[in-house]
Amino acid sequence: MLILGIESSCDETAASVVKDCREIRSSVISTQIEEHRKYGGVVPEIASRRHCENILGVVSQALDDAQVNLSDLDGIAVTYAPGLIGALLVGVSFAKALAMSSGKPLIPVHHIAGHIATNYLSFGDLEPPYLCLVASGGHSHIIEVLNYTKFRVVGRTHDDAAGECFDKCARAMGFPYPGGVHIDNAAQSGNKNAFKLPHPAVAGSEFDFSFSGLKTNVINLLHNAEQKGTDINKNDLAASLQATIADILTDKTIRAAEALGYKKVALAGGVSANTGVRATLSAACKERGFEFYMPEKNLCGDNGAMIACQGSYNLLAGIIADESLNAVATLSMEDI
Repeated sequence: MLILGIESSCDETAASVVKDCREIRSSVISTQIEEHRKYGGVVPEIASRRHCENILGVVSQALDDAQVNLSDLDGIAVTYAPGLIGALLVGVSFAKALAMSSGKPLIPVHHIAGHIATNYLSFGDLEPPYLCLVASGGHSHIIEVLNYTKFRVVGRTHDDAAGECFDKCARAMGFPYPGGVHIDNAAQSGNKNAFKLPHPAVAGSEFDFSFSGLKTNVINLLHNAEQKGTDINKNDLAASLQATIADILTDKTIRAAEALGYKKVALAGGVSANTGVRATLSAACKERGFEFYMPEKNLCGDNGAMIACQGSYNLLAGIIADESLNAVATLSMEDI
């Protein structure tokens, strides 16, 4: 089975061909980071325009690299939710046109389900059920993966996502966009115990997250130091912030796993590339004898392979769409 996956939910135009659910035959990504960096974040209108310009070339290159034609494909998968609505519409419209012209099934894929699927591409033996922490710039979820296409959300953020907290704190510290990687790099030379930062909790929601207070605390700390004319060691602050976010994500995930009886835990999403998060959650799982899975770092960010992989399982489950498929900016995993 050969599936073409198309991803355009934010600022990467990506396409990939995946064989038999788990073998990556090609993966092409056109990123817009340099263009958005001057604005300190993604500008939706610019992102949509660049997707329009790039998508034909990216998809063509993915097919060429995989040495396949449209006629060889068994289906065309595309991210339809959630994400920037204009960006999503480019991918959905292109995929619909390809599917209609080629007669191939059109397969709708939820972006977060795609992130979860990256672990199938990294581990040939991973099978549901298991618990997965999905952390990125727009999402922080603890999800029960009941089977390849059925999910239950047991924890989510009430405000900022973990990646958003990284990026906004990094901007306040003077690091360029995207800030998460710069926080990670600076943390390697810092003292994680230098600053005592808050671990916000959500009353009545044991497994839910809240990162807004942590973000505000860091920004206020920086502003207060600036007003007093004192210097803050950015490496120490980066290390303290990274350790705090890693501890929060790990604590909630481990407690959810123990409460729900899971011995198998996975990590996914853009923040899964963060060394502190990877190390902290891995160590906690090892301490408890849990099986732990996390994707290779090149699969942590948005990519077409994760959409093709999840699209493969959707197709096997009979989840396909017709020409009425539309992009959706916000959609819970449980509403797929």
